[in-house]
Amino acid sequence: MDSRPLVVVTDLDQPSLAEEEAVSAAEGFELVRAECRTEEEVISAASGADALIVQYAPITRAVFEALPKLKVVARYGVGVDTVDVDAATEHGVAVCNVPDYGTEDVSDHAIALALSLARGVVGLDRELRTGNYSLAPVQPLHRIAGRVFGVVGLGLIGAATARKARGVGYQTIGFDPLYEAGTTTADGTEVVTFDELIRRADVVSLHVPLNAHTRHLINADVLEAMKPGAVLVNTCRGGVVDTEALVDALRSGGIRAAGLDVFEQEPLPKDSALFELPNTVLTPHAAWYSEESQVELKRRTAQNTADVLAGRKPRNIVNPEVLA
Repeated sequence: MDSRPLVVVTDLDQPSLAEEEAVSAAEGFELVRAECRTEEEVISAASGADALIVQYAPITRAVFEALPKLKVVARYGVGVDTVDVDAATEHGVAVCNVPDYGTEDVSDHAIALALSLARGVVGLDRELRTGNYSLAPVQPLHRIAGRVFGVVGLGLIGAATARKARGVGYQTIGFDPLYEAGTTTADGTEVVTFDELIRRADVVSLHVPLNAHTRHLINADVLEAMKPGAVLVNTCRGGVVDTEALVDALRSGGIRAAGLDVFEQEPLPKDSALFELPNTVLTPHAAWYSEESQVELKRRTAQNTADVLAGRKPRNIVNPEVLA
């Protein structure tokens, strides 16, 4: 009988577990892969598990109640909105994430979406492929220099996005409840209120976690308050934006365009109205990805798991009180 701690990977959208297996071999735990989409599937696949490594599978209160041996749930990524952290804490289970692995990659992607919309790149490509050389479908386009780039959430990724936006000529403003309006961040972003950012920004780029305070942060009222020529960029979580309200704003011309990497429902349903709108640029939750970030994410998620199982403090933990 294998006496090593059992670690179950509940779900992963990549074929290889090479990084996780390397940590497993070095740290002495058993690694088993499953393909779970529901809490029932997690409970069934992880019977007797000491730890879970999770990507998108829901880790709910029912999961913690059904798996009493659990010591740690480690998530591939920054957000832990798929994990009931309160229930984990009540059951003495550590919840770990990797909050800084994709800072450069996600901020790169946010800038790429913003610039593709600012220069009409995707719209021009679509038209050219049909033989249309006219600029009319994307007019008017404006020079980037002097335009205002608003960053909602000034954490690591938001700050990196603001830095890169300034590098291509944007004036940057930002909102974050942890910063006082009227101040300037250490790297040069003017801090304003949320309402002022929405009113002033030509680009609104979202960099906040998904929680009770941020769900549908971008709703019909906020979209109505944006400039008619503004664009929305979302590389954080789909639920931060009210999709139905966004579709209405894009159809009516309430805002100019949207660049979206994340959606309220993923994969994005084939009948989503977003596909029908010419003023959208859509990517499949890809902002996190580079070869470098992928390796780092997988290795660090497995190492966080190993550290908790070995009685060590992990590099990243959301609820450190459980280890006190």
